[in-house]
Amino acid sequence: MQRCVPHALLLAAGASLALSAPYAAHAQTHRQFSPQTLRGEFQLVQTPDVLLNGQPARLSPGTRVYGPNNLLQQPASLAGQKLTVHYTVAPDGQVLDVWVLNPVELANKTWPRTPLEAASWAFESGTQTWLKR
Repeated sequence: MQRCVPHALLLAAGASLALSAPYAAHAQTHRQFSPQTLRGEFQLVQTPDVLLNGQPARLSPGTRVYGPNNLLQQPASLAGQKLTVHYTVAPDGQVLDVWVLNPVELANKTWPRTPLEAASWAFESGTQTWLKR
């Protein structure tokens, strides 16, 4: 029986490494964003009120906020910080999803900030880049 204990420990350690590896690698690469995703400056004033590009906005009841490592964060944990984010807006105008950008994503400077820009630019989903027409 004692021969099984070290094997079980090795198996548990391997599973732990396998589960954590995607998160470490994911933080260094681009996440996949849709063409409806816009870039902006985000500041949480008091949940659900935010400033988006300096303008008042509201978080929808189902808003999801993803940190730079793509893990969910509580919106209140960002209170008072000015962050560059990608975000989507629900049909009623409320902020639906927010992604705090990691350094790799911040390096991709060309990203639309308004729906008008997104409509006039071309989006390449494979490379997650925008081309101004």
